[in-house]
Amino acid sequence: MNQESVMRIFEEENAFHKGHFKLSSGLHSEYYLQCALVLADPKIAAKLCGELAAKFKNEKIDVVIGPAVGGITAAYEVARALGVRGIFSEREEGKMALRRGFKLKPGEKVLVIEDVTTTGGSAQEVVDLVKGLGAEAVGVGAIIDRSGGKAKFSVPFKSLAQLKVETFQPEDCPLCKAGKPVIKPGSRK
Repeated sequence: MNQESVMRIFEEENAFHKGHFKLSSGLHSEYYLQCALVLADPKIAAKLCGELAAKFKNEKIDVVIGPAVGGITAAYEVARALGVRGIFSEREEGKMALRRGFKLKPGEKVLVIEDVTTTGGSAQEVVDLVKGLGAEAVGVGAIIDRSGGKAKFSVPFKSLAQLKVETFQPEDCPLCKAGKPVIKPGSRK
């Protein structure tokens, strides 16, 4: 599966939007990828996440974890494809944490999966959480890297598709300056 076929899926599922968006990172953008629409179809989710899992097949992964909310389905499907446990982290008092009885054992090899990466902030927070719990983060994967390759992690990073989509600090956003209303479609309010 190449980048064009991944983006075709987003277009066919009406999940690639143009407008004025406030991203989970706090940055503004003219484009938004609504991965939830794509992952709502189990066949598509299995196909995309199976391809992402294949990029990490040579790692000895014990657990796949994704940040809530966007990473939950993707992490579960990658875990299913790899035949390992799939869990997710959530924000608790502003910090990533394991809740709902999820645990990591010291030394477990953990893969962090995100649906869409813009700055990499959430995924790196999960990497730090994993390391802080004594487990070993072996990589980060995303269906879409919308950073244009700028997102950097303390572990290897792989994605199915890479886009260079311009983002803006709110105070420098030309869409705000043009008076276009901003939409906040992500999971962090």
